[in-house]
Order: sequence, then structure tokens, then C-alpha cells
Amino acid sequence: MSTAETRTPWLKNLGDVPATLSYFEGSMYEAVAKIAKEYPDYIAFDFMGRPTTYKKMVENIDLCARALKAIGVREGDKVTICMPNCPQTVFMFYAVNLVGGIANMVHPLSSEREIEFYLKESNSICAITLDQFYNKFEAIRQNVENLNNVIIASIKDELSRPVRAGYMLTEGRKIKKIPEDAPVIRWKEFMQMGARYRWKYAVKKVGSDPAVILYSGGTTGVTKGILLSNKNFNALGQQIIATNPMFRPGDKMLAVMPMFHGFGLGVSIHSMLSQGGRCVLVPRFTAESYAKLLKKTRCNFIAGVPTLYEALLRIPCMEGADLSFLKGVFSGGDSLSVELKKRFDKFLFDHHAVVQVREGYGTTECVTASCLTPSHMAKEGSIGLPFPDTFYDIVKPGTQESLPYGEEGEICISGPTVMMEYVGHPEETAATLQTHPDGRVWVHTGDLGMMDADGFVYFRQRIKRMIVTSGYNVYPSQLENILDAHDLVQMSCVIGVPDPLKMQKVKAFVMLKPGLTPSEEYRTILMDYCRKNIAKYAMPYEIEFREELPKTLVGKVAYRVLEEEETAKREV
Repeated sequence: MSTAETRTPWLKNLGDVPATLSYFEGSMYEAVAKIAKEYPDYIAFDFMGRPTTYKKMVENIDLCARALKAIGVREGDKVTICMPNCPQTVFMFYAVNLVGGIANMVHPLSSEREIEFYLKESNSICAITLDQFYNKFEAIRQNVENLNNVIIASIKDELSRPVRAGYMLTEGRKIKKIPEDAPVIRWKEFMQMGARYRWKYAVKKVGSDPAVILYSGGTTGVTKGILLSNKNFNALGQQIIATNPMFRPGDKMLAVMPMFHGFGLGVSIHSMLSQGGRCVLVPRFTAESYAKLLKKTRCNFIAGVPTLYEALLRIPCMEGADLSFLKGVFSGGDSLSVELKKRFDKFLFDHHAVVQVREGYGTTECVTASCLTPSHMAKEGSIGLPFPDTFYDIVKPGTQESLPYGEEGEICISGPTVMMEYVGHPEETAATLQTHPDGRVWVHTGDLGMMDADGFVYFRQRIKRMIVTSGYNVYPSQLENILDAHDLVQMSCVIGVPDPLKMQKVKAFVMLKPGLTPSEEYRTILMDYCRKNIAKYAMPYEIEFREELPKTLVGKVAYRVLEEEETAKREV
């Protein structure tokens, strides 16, 4: 029984965005299949110039689901999807949902050690990856007991004939050939198994059933699986469309944010496919290729991290480009500085766009975004207003006590996208998901911010120690644990260094074991060791040796001192 009222100052500023919605209570697959019945001939996604209709997509999802049943995937089983944005990822994601399984989404550039962790943490019985990542799975396979099948997909299988020829002459040539007798199932062979499977394969699931595991550091910076339900994703899809009344079925979204990330999977893929949108799938991109794609595909919606927009400002091929086709430009994943927003808004205006960048905010514990700048009003430095049926509160850190408007505290979120739990971490789940006096369950985000009397939310900084590089979260303590485990290392400290392109890049300070003298040879050994154990995006760009590392009064490494030193260096 609630004893307190929940504050909702934003309701008076929503404009034509509804305060509440009626949510679809079926599975994610059902949400997409329902739209496919309504718009069978609309294009669901384009991949490297090749379109796929909703009707064809659902047929492939069904075939993939039959194949999963044929290899023994049962209701409740976890399937690891370690893939970039390509058609097989879409088919597999919804097929796992259709057979009642749980999709465990993993970054394909993760190190061997990380992939092993994700497979074990989720207890996956099956995994799919691309041919170019096969060696990582082969290296760790003997350490993962329950992994029965590894399915190998290839980008070339989903390309049109002329594009495939070009791909095989460039990218395709670099991929090592997988041995004929490798213990894997090739994608084509896998789908043929589906065609031969004749028994029941669909499992009825509802909104409250678990569907997806995404990874995040939570509030302690230790990687954990976040369990999300069908409703978490379906509600997000409906909220995204409700907060963008200009959306029409058939509108295109440039899907560059990856599918193993809440932002990419939730906003760019499921929100579009469950509402009749068209995704342009981009498996890998540079700022240059992004700019060319944007001009060529004329996508109506783009979502990206601030570093992407920063890079677009400097690309010569954007000169004179006509961006009048844009209906929505969203920034998330990291703080968008007031200065960058002004510069990019001017860039949009100069290129005939009638929209401005709308900043949002979210956490993987709520899939992704749960707050967005409305299209009809904005406040400088704000991350916007909560989504329909979503509540924000600012509390005194370490308590459930609401703070007055304008005061800084911890951001808490409640609503239909709130996660189910951290997989296998009940204590941390209990610390993060708390029932407040108003009777609602709130996510304690570990982020500092404030709310004004109009309900606009402002993000200040993270309470937790974290580096954000090109939109990816990197947890220094995890990298330090890896470095400290090496025989040469006595102690290490990892910090984020400001970078004009990536926002921050990763730097490691290392104190060698007593008696060892710093040398280039040791630096090379440690860099090679990092490459094997750390994901590409989290790799230190530099290792600096120190005789001593600064300490706090309680004997911890004073990472802030090192951060200040680096900042001072850059100001000289």
C-alpha cells in the first residue's frame, strides 16, 4: 500500500505526447509478427543495399526457430548471440524468443576471456558468431561445459551477388578459413535443418517472461547480466513512437548502434521492427562511411553517441549535403556538451534539416533511454522529460528521500522498462531495485542529477567510477584486475583521458614488481597481454610505468590525482 504520492511535474509539459499508454502484453516475436501481418510488403531492413520485407523476415525467423528446436534448444535455454548488426542477428534474436529461449547478447569484439565469462555467466547451451570470430570460441570452448553447439554465420551469405564479389576481394580475403572438420554448424546448413524440422516449435510467452540478457557494470562496476522481459522491450518500442509523433510506418532508421547494446537493440532495432519502421543495418562503420550512408539512404531517424556527431562536423563529404529528410536526431550513451549541441544544431540548420539534436538519457537496467528532450521544447543542458508511464525522482544518495527541485542527488527511475534482475547477483539486485514509500519499484542508477520544477532532468555525473569511450562503458576496476594478475605487475591504475574524438580514451599506469626496471620490452609484453584479455574498445592506448602510484589516506590508489595530472598536461 503506497503511503506517498509520486511527483510528476513533467506532465504539464508533454505537449502531444500521451502521459500513459496501453501496452502490448505478448512476446517480442508476436509484436513483430503482428506488424508483419499489417505491412507484409513494407521493407523491414536493408543490409548492404539488399532489402528484406516484413513477410520474408518473419519466414526466416520461423525457419531459424525450427532449426533451434532441431538442435535441441528448449524453453528457458540461453543462446549467446555474439554478432554485429546483420540479418542473421535479427533472425536469431527473434527466433530465440519464439522458441521460448533467452537471448544473451555479447559484443563480438570481446576478448576470449570475456566471451568465456559471458557464456558461463549465462549458462548458454548454444552460440552464434561470425566466421571471423571463430578462433576466439575455439580457444575457450573446452572451458565451457554446457556449450553444445556453435553456429557460424558469414556476412557474405546475406549479400547480393555483385556486392558479395566486391566483399570477397576486400574484407572477405582477410578472414581465416575455418577447418572443414571444425565442430560447428554453418548458417546455411543450420537453416536447412529448420526446413526439415516438422514438429511444434513455437512457445507461447507473455510480457512478464524473461527474454534478453544485456551486460553492464551495474553500480559497482563489475560486469553483470541484466535480465529483461518481453514487456521491457515492447513497452520501449511503444514509448519511442509515442515520444516521436512525427513517425510513420515505413520511416527509415540508420541502425549503427550495435545490437548487443541496449541503445542499438532497443531503439534502432526493436522499436522500429515492432512499429513498422525500416532499419538500415550497419555491421561496422567509420564516421566517413556513416556520412556517406546517411546521404545515400536518406534515413529519417538517426541515433548516436556525441562522438559520432562530433566526427560528422569534420567530414568533407558532408559539405553541401541536403539533410531535409531528417525527422529525428537523438544523442545518448554519454553527455552531450552544450557547446557540441550548439555546433551540431547549426550544422543541421545549414544543411536544410528542420530538426535539432534531442538529447536523451537511459541505463541498461531500463533497456536504454527512458527520458528524452521533447520535440516542442528544450532547456539548455537538460536530458529532457520522462517517457510515458515512466517516473524520475532525485533522492539523497544512499536513501529513498526525495530532494526538492533544483537540488542535486541520485537519479532514480520507475516504469515498464525496469529490469527483472541482475543474473546471479541477488544482493546487488536488492540494492539497485528498491520499493519506495509510494509503492513503486525504483532503479537506483548510481548517477547524479537534478530535476527542475517543470520536470526537466539534468544529468551531472556518475557516482560510480566509469570511463565512457565512443559510447561504450569501460570499468577501470575490471581492467586493473586483469593487469594486476600479470607476473610483471605489482599494482595498476586505469583512468579515462579526455579525447576530442572518443570523449575519453583509456590509459593505464603500472608499477612493476620490485626489482624490475621499466623497459619497452615489458610495455610490449603487457600490451600483447591486454589485447588477449581486454575488448578492443577498452584497450589502453598507452601504458605509463611509475615507480610509485599516488595513494589516498586509506591506502587506495588515488586515481583522481592521476586524472588531474593528465588534464593539467593537456592544458599546458
